[in-house]
Amino acid sequence: QVQLRESGGGLVQAGGSLRLSCVASGRAFSTYTMGWFRQAPGKGREFVSGISARRGTTYYSDSVKGRFAISRDIAKNTVYLQMNSLKPEDTAVYYCAAADPVAVVIELAHYDSWGQGTQVTVSS
Repeated sequence: QVQLRESGGGLVQAGGSLRLSCVASGRAFSTYTMGWFRQAPGKGREFVSGISARRGTTYYSDSVKGRFAISRDIAKNTVYLQMNSLKPEDTAVYYCAAADPVAVVIELAHYDSWGQGTQVTVSS
């Protein structure tokens, strides 16, 4: 398994931006499918964005498409989530996760390594 550590969460006003980072250690970073998920109070964990291992194809949930952008820096073993035009409904704990390269990127159950999460709070 890979160890993951998120950073970059915080408190921001609606319309603002944040960039989350997730540093991976362990097996070669480029062999992982990487995903960002979030969990709001009282709700289940949901897919936000992901990037496939081999081709770097990106995926987004409908709720963040056009506002969030996922990217990776293989040399730094880091995946990023740039979040723009934030809304109060984006408030959640955001988790970074890793999966085997054959994983279905949007499927939570396919991910077997998780970070500890970072809180994002968007005020209205």
